[in-house]
Amino acid sequence: MKNLAYLELLAKQYPSIQSAATEIVALEASLNLPKETEHFLSDIHGAYEQFLHLLKSSSGSLRRRIDELFCDELTEQDRRALAALIYYPEQKLTLVLKEVEDQHAWYRRMLPILVKLGRSVSSKYTRTYIRQMLPGDFSRIIESLLSPLESEPDRERYYESLFESIVEVDQGREMTIALANLIQRLAITHLHIIGDIYDRGPGAHIILDELMGYHSLDIQWGNHDIVWMGAAAGSLACIANVIRISLRYNNMETLENGYGINLMPLVSLALDVYGDDPCRQFMPRLEDDPLRIDKVDETELLLLARMQKAISIIQFKVEGQIIQRRPHYDMENRLLLDKIDRERRVVRIGECEYDLIDCNFPTLIEDDPYALTEREQHVMDRLALSFQTSAPLQKHTRFLFSKGGMYRVYNNNLLYHGCISLKPDGTFTEIVMDGRAFSGKSYMDRVERLARQGYFATDTADRQYGQDVMWYLWSGARSPLYGKDKMATFERYFVRDKETHKELQNPYYSFRDDEQVIRRILVEFGVDPDDGCIINGHVPVKIRIGQSPVKANGKLIIIDGGMAKAYQEITGIAGFTLIANSRGMLLAEHKPFDSAQRAVQEDVDLESTTTIIYSYPRRLFVKDTDRGAAIEQRIAALKQLLKAYRKGVIKET
Repeated sequence: MKNLAYLELLAKQYPSIQSAATEIVALEASLNLPKETEHFLSDIHGAYEQFLHLLKSSSGSLRRRIDELFCDELTEQDRRALAALIYYPEQKLTLVLKEVEDQHAWYRRMLPILVKLGRSVSSKYTRTYIRQMLPGDFSRIIESLLSPLESEPDRERYYESLFESIVEVDQGREMTIALANLIQRLAITHLHIIGDIYDRGPGAHIILDELMGYHSLDIQWGNHDIVWMGAAAGSLACIANVIRISLRYNNMETLENGYGINLMPLVSLALDVYGDDPCRQFMPRLEDDPLRIDKVDETELLLLARMQKAISIIQFKVEGQIIQRRPHYDMENRLLLDKIDRERRVVRIGECEYDLIDCNFPTLIEDDPYALTEREQHVMDRLALSFQTSAPLQKHTRFLFSKGGMYRVYNNNLLYHGCISLKPDGTFTEIVMDGRAFSGKSYMDRVERLARQGYFATDTADRQYGQDVMWYLWSGARSPLYGKDKMATFERYFVRDKETHKELQNPYYSFRDDEQVIRRILVEFGVDPDDGCIINGHVPVKIRIGQSPVKANGKLIIIDGGMAKAYQEITGIAGFTLIANSRGMLLAEHKPFDSAQRAVQEDVDLESTTTIIYSYPRRLFVKDTDRGAAIEQRIAALKQLLKAYRKGVIKET
């Protein structure tokens, strides 16, 4: 018999033989429902409008469902309008009702259509689950409406009377919105975000607000996520990187408007120290978003460039301090400030010397180039305080820790953002930390624990150690989130020879089409290599030049297709998303999204091409999933409770 203390706790939830037996019956029945629908997205990079549309439309799944259900009832235009209504119910209703003479008649026609669609998307769920998803005010009515329609005339009249009553009491608008939102929620059971919510685009904070309200999800951290998490923890190196990238791409919305970070100390430093510096190499990159070019004047651009140079020099200094105190990172090749010869205008990198484009380094202390000046230290102290006291940033960071991690095994698939660090022969790289060697899964587990330590530890040394690991995950040579031999930021700013700008990818990226290597990774993480696969992002798939997102005979799927505008020119598309349902896996390839405004006003949906990349030999059910395994454990415990009741070990209450 199970632990008696556990059964006594379970008895508080099921205080009688009847309640325990009823739950067993319900759970056993739920095992035979179709497998949940999973939605995979990666590398969002702040592109909030397209992300929100993908979420609302389930990457086109809802539109396909509408076409299947209503192909004989509604015209193509009406089906497009219905899709827009479900995605953006409040905005679309306001627009539609302006053109409608008899609003009551419109609601009487639309509500049965929404209920029919609602029944379709809810058919794979238990009544208990649906009840949890229902909006409070309309829960009883919607639960009745979603019950399977019976053919008896009395039952049909019952539904008709419900619609009539809703309209007569002027609740048509509220019910339409409630049904549309419910359909969105029920279309996808579980959401997977495979990293990189932050940077490049303007709306990472908007995306995270949306995710915090999502009913079921997990997140695999990307390198652009971990650097923001490190900044929230107070890591000076992560803070410097976050600010530099925001300035580099003239993308200050998340930093300033989303999180309220006060940059005035940096502005003051930039004007005082670099006020006469043209900072040509630091001019913000506007070509990634042509719409912004006309919105920034030259004076503002020059200020952003000077701020960028100021924070970049600080970044190189504080990163150098980490490299010096963590020799096991093997990053001495990134210590370049002490290799600068200002008189000769060269820098030594490895065994060679290279000409410098810019040799104005007024804050470098000759005897200690990695030390911050008193003014720089004051700026960083102020910035650290601003990051650590930003309530929205701290809320989002805690959410990323609670829902996220370095990897996830879910329904026999392995999810991670970047790579598994490999040697040139395809075996796992070993990393020695604190006298112990880590590789593969143990390395991922180790750095995840240390990242959590960097945010949550109260001991100063432990917290510093964890924050240094968070920075290493952002840019370290053996970081599974970064996956390159170096981050050549210094070279791109200061060295003319572009050979020094090259960043070599980890051997993992050469082995992505080697099925044996991919199968070895799956086994390392406890995944059956015959039935499972790896799903990851990080490196955009260049469809434009013929690259495929499906590799190693289907054992690896890459879903970074360039959702952010900055990547669309090299990929040729605007992102991939993956849907896994009870029958197989579908990969959706998306064209650039125009705007939510056009979607509402003109019924313009996201143009997508969907390909079935894998069909299961048979339809999968809940009993075939991780949730099914958890339900079976619950059933076993409840059967033990029944046994305890019947033997008199525990009494009914």
